[in-house]
Amino acid sequence: MHRVAAVTVPPVLSFDVSIPLMVFNSAPHYDVRVCTARPGPIPTVGGPDIVVPDGLDSLEGADTVIAVGSGGEQAPPEVLDALREAAAAGARIASLCTGAFVLAQAGLLDGLRATTHWALADDLATRFPSIDVQPGLLFVEDNGVFTSAGAAAAIDLCLHLVKIDYGAAVANATARLAVVSPQRPGGQSQFIETPLPPERGSSLAPTRAWALEHLDRPLTLADLAGHARTSVRTLTRRFHAETASSPLQWLLHRRIDRARELLETTELPMDQVAEKSGLGSADSLRKHLASRVGLTPTAYRASFNRAPTGRTRT
Repeated sequence: MHRVAAVTVPPVLSFDVSIPLMVFNSAPHYDVRVCTARPGPIPTVGGPDIVVPDGLDSLEGADTVIAVGSGGEQAPPEVLDALREAAAAGARIASLCTGAFVLAQAGLLDGLRATTHWALADDLATRFPSIDVQPGLLFVEDNGVFTSAGAAAAIDLCLHLVKIDYGAAVANATARLAVVSPQRPGGQSQFIETPLPPERGSSLAPTRAWALEHLDRPLTLADLAGHARTSVRTLTRRFHAETASSPLQWLLHRRIDRARELLETTELPMDQVAEKSGLGSADSLRKHLASRVGLTPTAYRASFNRAPTGRTRT
């Protein structure tokens, strides 16, 4: 079991506390503990107190330690000491939203890139000038330390950690079980500057679903616009409004995700993996996978493949 300790530092949003529980308990092989410096009722922002039963001894032997909350306020010294000890022991360190301030106070973000909720990014950068604050990103990894923006971006980071541990297929299954969208890339912007289009059936969700069913085809902007019954210009504008990404960037990420699932769950030759995911050739597959995850397709399959042994190659 992979042990996860979520350290809550009041004041905290009850939603933020629920995220590690929701995501990691929807995936196999995780043991999740929510802990705090003083077990018992803790205050939340704009809601009732929540009861956290476990103390900081839950960090001992944890594989992943996640700082949650604080609202930018000073964390108790014993929390900071426990985080430093966990990091020194080799635990993977992460934060959700304003939990970045807790890691910063512990000195665990010194000299690193990090993010937090965009509304508090300037405050983080001002108070901790040694941190390279990235205010526009959903989540950031630097030297094995992970930080996320607020709300849904924290879900994206937790799904990203599941993907690192068990691969894209398990992460996508976890997202489905938790009834959330598949994890967005960390480099995607926190901001959606264009207002979402009004309802009345104008959403591009059906077109995105259609594209996912046809990733093995060489889809173009004209293909997507034709399905959506709109112009390429309007498609691009609305696509960015709904996803904060261009249509072709979104397609590329989905193709790489499909390739990862095929590498994890089948023994298909590399050229067939590339063909079925729409990446064209084994060389293209190798280039995009190495750029995205830092592994060749062969190395990725060796790390994450769970296909039954002895399966006939097709």
